[in-house]
Parts: sequence; structure tokens; C-alpha cells
Amino acid sequence: MKALVFEEYGGPLRVRDVPSPACPPDGVVLDVYATGVCRSDWHAWRGHDPVAVPHVPGHEFAGVIAQAGPGVRSWRVGERVTAPFVCGCGGCDVCVAGDPQVCPNQTQPGFTHHGSFAEQVVVHAAEHNLVRLPERLSLLAAAALGCRFSTAYRALTVHGGLAPGQWLAVHGCGGVGLSAVLIASVIGARVVATDVSPSALAVARERGATATLDVSELPGPAEIAARVHEITDGGAHVSVDALGSVSAATASVLSLRRRGRHVQIGLLLGEAASAPLPMDRVLSWELSIFGSHGIAAHEYAAMLDLIERTGLDPASLVGQVITLEDAGTALAAMDGRTAAGMTVVQVRREIR
Repeated sequence: MKALVFEEYGGPLRVRDVPSPACPPDGVVLDVYATGVCRSDWHAWRGHDPVAVPHVPGHEFAGVIAQAGPGVRSWRVGERVTAPFVCGCGGCDVCVAGDPQVCPNQTQPGFTHHGSFAEQVVVHAAEHNLVRLPERLSLLAAAALGCRFSTAYRALTVHGGLAPGQWLAVHGCGGVGLSAVLIASVIGARVVATDVSPSALAVARERGATATLDVSELPGPAEIAARVHEITDGGAHVSVDALGSVSAATASVLSLRRRGRHVQIGLLLGEAASAPLPMDRVLSWELSIFGSHGIAAHEYAAMLDLIERTGLDPASLVGQVITLEDAGTALAAMDGRTAAGMTVVQVRREIR
């Protein structure tokens, strides 16, 4: 099969023939139709999130079951499916409690094993991790749900408890930030979106942001937060770092009103992972801080129901649709600023 492969961190990204994956007894092999290009894939390629090389990246995918292992009972060949980017084992105490997104025995396509920048990908523990897709949802749109949309959904609804009329501050308008803007707008919340890119802020306004803030000329987190407090008349009820930087995380916490909720979505790696946050504010204002690491398969039903009820279109977040041959260029481009919106790789010519 064809797959995008890198053999060393930061090395060439080439499409070449590789062996088709073997089907695990408890898993499935999917024919991949579409897969998102996510900054997490870039982190793996750059070695910030170590993977075994040679490696095939990709973790936001939608496709059709091509093979099912003998231990798979609930799924059949030909079904249109997706899966969370974190696949729980299904048997540990954490999974049984309903939290497979933090399973200690988790597998992650594109990280623990070869991913979806390929014609086929494996999903382990299929009974616990596959998600059946509604016929009206295209595989292109389903790939856009990926990790960014679904992570934003869970961050706002489960951790943030965002309610109609409340203010959400979104720090960083990449794929996950724009997803948060879109989801918050259909919930009925008001959104102030911040970024350094005028084009990203323009897309945020198109997707429902009440206000946008270009932070490129603001000195630091305190000044960003002060502007958010002005716009929201006292601070956001919920604020998210959708970028993954010390500055964005600090600005997010300081942007909150009293008793507000900060959700950390963006990855903080290296030295940033241990950077201090303004805990004096957290204590004195009784703020809550949450981490958000994807979504469980059983939570997709509520997310898909929201999409159906509101007419929300995940595909509206897609800025570019490219071929597998162009995926390496798109991934490497994340060394710098990229175009607003998500990039999705159409792996197969037809989209079902």
C-alpha cells in the first residue's frame, strides 16, 4: 500500500510502498478515505513526541472497514467508521470507568503504531473504539472531526461546562481553536478569539466569534487578558489555550472572571511543560484548571447529535483538501505559520 513515511526525526517525508498492516485479533484494518494534517503529527515528525522510526504519521481519519479480527463481533466489513485518536484497551479500571482517553494501556494510530497517512490503518480494541458514522456525514467531514474538533467539543462541554450566554475566550485560532469557536457559537455562547494572524481571526469571525483580538502588538499575557476583560465586561467564564504555549496558557488563566474555568488543550512540551501558571489568581479567584486529552468513543454520540440538531458542519473548518503525495509538504509547512483552517488529505479518489 502507499503511505507517507519518515525514517528520521525531521527527515524527508516520502510516499512509498509499504506492507499492508496485519489485522489484530481484537481489531480492524480500515481503508482510509480521508485524514487530517494536525500539529500533533508535526510534533511526532520533529521528535518532540517520540515515535519509533521509520514511521507513518496520521491520527485524524475516517474510512471503511476492510478486515475485522476474529474477536470483533459488533462490526462488519464495509461499515463507515472513525475512532478517537486515543484508543483505550477496554479492560482496565480506567476504561471501565468510562475514561479510555487516559487509558494507561492506550494505543494511538500515528504514535504507538503506524498511522493514517496511508491507504490503510489499524484500530486496536475495535469493540471499544470504533464509531459508526451517519450516512449523511461524509468521510471528509468525519476526518475533520479528528482530534481537534472532538477535543474542542469535550473541552467545552465536559470540562468547561460552557452554557448559552456565557463568554468563551479562545487563545489561538488554529484547527482546535476554530473548532472551539464554531462549537461555542452553536451552543449559544459568546466568543472572543485571539491570534496573531489576521486571516485566522477573519475565519473566527466567519465561524461565529463575537469579537476578535489581534495580539501581535500586545506586550504579553497580562495585556491580552486585560483586553479580554474589557470585551467581556469582567472576564470569560471559560477560557482555552488552543495553541500550546506558556504565554497563551497564562493569558487564558488571567482572562477568566472569578470562578472561571481554564482548559488546557494545546500541548506544552519541553521546558514549557513545567512552566508556572499564575496560581495566586487561581487561588484567590477560585479558578478551575482542566486538561483535555481527546474524547472517548462513547461520547461521540452526543457530539454527532449536536451536529445533527444544529446543522453544524465540521467540513466548514477545512481550508484545503490535498492528496497523499502533498501531505509531506503540508506537514513540513508547520515549521512556520500555516493557512487558516484545517488541511485534510483525501487518500482515495472517491469520498463516500
